[in-house]
Amino acid sequence: MDKQRRKFLKMAGATALAGISAPAVVKLTSSPALASSGHGAPAEHGAAEEGHMAPAHGTEEAPKGVRLGMVIDMRKLYGKPELMEKAIAACNKVHNIPQIDSKKSEIKWIWEMPFENVFPEHSSYHASKTREENDFLVLCNHCDNPPCVRVCPTKATFVNKENGIVAMDFHRCIGCRFCMMGCPYGARSFNWENPRPYIKEYNPDFPTRMRGVVEKCNFCGERLALGKEPACLEAVKESGAIVFGDLNDPESEIRKVLEKENTIQRKPSLGTKPSVFYIV
Repeated sequence: MDKQRRKFLKMAGATALAGISAPAVVKLTSSPALASSGHGAPAEHGAAEEGHMAPAHGTEEAPKGVRLGMVIDMRKLYGKPELMEKAIAACNKVHNIPQIDSKKSEIKWIWEMPFENVFPEHSSYHASKTREENDFLVLCNHCDNPPCVRVCPTKATFVNKENGIVAMDFHRCIGCRFCMMGCPYGARSFNWENPRPYIKEYNPDFPTRMRGVVEKCNFCGERLALGKEPACLEAVKESGAIVFGDLNDPESEIRKVLEKENTIQRKPSLGTKPSVFYIV
């Protein structure tokens, strides 16, 4: 009887998690019990299980290691849709992202959205015309407290302990899509069909995926390992619209920008601690 009951509870727990909304999953997975439950990164990837999670309201010192982040200065992108398209095209090309003309099946690593959809917590009664008339670049936030990592049952999604990037192991992914429900930013895409026939220009330096696998922005981890910059940044570098670097390094360019400019994050009240900041 006990064995049957345990089996039922496991099944019920999985079903309940699959049936609740993303914000609810975020709150559920933010509990201390789940944060230390071992649902972290696989050891072979050097990813943190508990150590990378941000301390609770000053009870401990902030992490000393590298935490990569990005600032998107929308002031330099307003009225320049060609620049945003350039950044998106560069990402698509480098990462073999399939171009599928279907809302259900499309794969997005970096894309455009209206301000009110990107920043629902920052809406105003009289929005500026500039914000209304321009879309914003969005991508995975590489959160310092990522709910997607904790809900992944196979540790296919993990935090790279060396740099704070929320990465993915496509071979571990079983397509359960718990991470998609756990992510409150809609930053993950699911391959409903074989993506390979939809790749316009194949890049042999990056692996293609298969049907039934989730994918998302990886902050160009494979390029960083070669000493290169993220593809989106490189594509619009002359504009200075994207700044990338170590958020924990007080001498880094990104820290200096954050100290100088007023920036906002997406849905900060959820406590995920996004590593992507915006100047609007």
